[in-house]
Amino acid sequence: MGIILDGLNDRQRDAVEHGSEPLLIIAGAGTGKTKTLVHRVARLIDSGVDPSRILLMTFTRRAAGEMLRRVGQLLQSLDGRSLSQRIWGGTFHATATKLLRTHGDLIGLRPDFTIHDRGDSEDFLDVVRTELGFARTDRRFPKKGTCMAIYSHAVNSQSPLEETLLRHFPWCIDDVDDLKKLFKAYVDRKEDAAILDYDDLLLFFHGLLDDPQAGVRIRSRFECVLVDEYQDTNRLQAETLRLLKPEGVGLTVVGDDAQSIYSFRAASIRNILDFPAQFPGTKVVKLEQNYRSTAPLLAATNAVIAPSSQRFEKRLWSTRAEGAMPQLVQCMDETEQAEFLVRQVLEHREQGVGLKRQAILFRASHHSVLLEAELARARIPFVKYGGLKFVEAAHVKDMLAILRLAENPRDLVSGTRALMLLPGIGPKRARQLMDQLAEHGGQFSAWDAVRAPDECQEVWREMTRLLRRLARDAQRGGGAGASEPSGAGQTGAGGTSGPADASQAAGDGLAAQVDAVRRFYQPLLEQRYDNTAARIRDLEQMEQVASRFQDRPTFLAEIALDPPNSTQDLAADPTLDDDQLVLSTIHSAKGLEWDAVYVIHAADGNIPVDLATRSTDEIEEERRLFYVALTRAKNWLYVCHPLRYYQASRGTRLDRHSFSQLTRFLPPDIVASFQRRTAVAPAVPAPNTPTPDEKRQEVRQRSRAMWN
Repeated sequence: MGIILDGLNDRQRDAVEHGSEPLLIIAGAGTGKTKTLVHRVARLIDSGVDPSRILLMTFTRRAAGEMLRRVGQLLQSLDGRSLSQRIWGGTFHATATKLLRTHGDLIGLRPDFTIHDRGDSEDFLDVVRTELGFARTDRRFPKKGTCMAIYSHAVNSQSPLEETLLRHFPWCIDDVDDLKKLFKAYVDRKEDAAILDYDDLLLFFHGLLDDPQAGVRIRSRFECVLVDEYQDTNRLQAETLRLLKPEGVGLTVVGDDAQSIYSFRAASIRNILDFPAQFPGTKVVKLEQNYRSTAPLLAATNAVIAPSSQRFEKRLWSTRAEGAMPQLVQCMDETEQAEFLVRQVLEHREQGVGLKRQAILFRASHHSVLLEAELARARIPFVKYGGLKFVEAAHVKDMLAILRLAENPRDLVSGTRALMLLPGIGPKRARQLMDQLAEHGGQFSAWDAVRAPDECQEVWREMTRLLRRLARDAQRGGGAGASEPSGAGQTGAGGTSGPADASQAAGDGLAAQVDAVRRFYQPLLEQRYDNTAARIRDLEQMEQVASRFQDRPTFLAEIALDPPNSTQDLAADPTLDDDQLVLSTIHSAKGLEWDAVYVIHAADGNIPVDLATRSTDEIEEERRLFYVALTRAKNWLYVCHPLRYYQASRGTRLDRHSFSQLTRFLPPDIVASFQRRTAVAPAVPAPNTPTPDEKRQEVRQRSRAMWN
């Protein structure tokens, strides 16, 4: 017990030692939230709770893995590694997938369902959108990305479509009837194809718990449930949690109402604010000792969030009493702002604060365009958070399409994409082939008699052989590695056999299957894309990832639910400098920290963004977003306000400009917590420079001389 409580402050200890009644931990920024949650899990195990009956849900698998690793370290004397590995840990979606694979049959869900990621879901919805005639050009209809966003928001917020449109997509309200037709057809098509999208995972998780038979079985599995970042949950997730723990016994949730910034994803701040009312008897523990920032910075951030009408009362404090005051920097325009940032970043660098320990934060991605050019001119390397994600890269999606088609021949989106890789096969022919496959119950032998276009006859035969072999593996045991293949001549991953051997390699295991698909696909990749070397490295990396999984369904589900963050695809030229300045949107910066933080464009209309000022709720979330940006700083904080913004036309800046107002979140009483300054660099006088009085007299004398 001693080691579990070591290093905790009084509030953290209260949370860790709490009993089985519902517990709400309000964890302010930098107050040791993760440490508290880790120690509580270790305390539960130390007190006799079976680790396999503990469910820890986070918003990223990385976060869950890090917590479980630290739990294992705490419990070393109790064989901590094996104990922590028995804990159920992961995201809401991953937990739902695991339970649905095991218990989905209780609610009529086949365990071999395919999971579509967001991109595939948009493509599938677009197929239905086209079939219904909504792609016609006589009037504007929302495109697939907007339709998917509307659908997902309505599902996760459990709101009527009309309400979702009015509050979040008002420009689409006239299409409400057609959108209902589209979404109904989309649901039917997913059912026919045994496909679940991200939103379905939560819906079926909820349905599993809502079922009288299945719900009892699932609830009996978990004695303790802990949820991280509870302020980021949506209504569907909160309702699912109430079904999992109706009385709240053994339930712990951790979060910070002041950092609830994801309403555009249907997250609701009401979940954390209303938790004590929803679970009577809840104990609320507030963590207020901040271990990140200095006292002067906390004085400013406390002042910024204090006017919020939607929050638990708390005031962060720190034992780090000394430190620089945060600075409010007035700039004439964006150019002067960029020049100031370059000077200040380099000044901190000369003082020993590396570039990677500094971050420039902004409300919207395009706010950094001019700054990026100035950084390039000053030869300051930088990395910008965001960009192309691994599974969004075209070559990665191609590979996954072949694997998903083999796993689920009813997957129209994956099948169409895979078939269109072949020369001479377009959308219409691909759809005909998929319809033919469906008519024959998903048996790839249906394609044996197909007359392929002349330009792809050989690659067509190779593809059908590969798909048949991959499908046989799935039938024998639910995916690669389930059983040993029959026959000779297989080649494992890293072998030297050519494309003609691809289908034979498929049976050796999952990594060998991915290797076989890669070797089949690589010649097609080289014909379709540039920058092939980097793309091939991505696919080789996918093989290495696949080697960690026992079967294909699990691999495909994990890739969909928790994809790698980035890919080498279309990457910039490599740099030998490993010290890079961080540029990031505020949303992407949540959970991170830097020694020096610069928040730019602190002008009303940018912070808060003008599109988020239609309601009190929107403005309050923008205040929380600004607060999140400020609380990323450990030692130095700069808030920059350009006074003048130039208008632009077709990418060209015009002379016309307007003056801005300082963000409404910094009224005079809060500005008093900042040191005010201008961005102008202090002048360095040259030798023998006249004093200001002498210079004035010199000008006057020249003026008098004109009239002599």
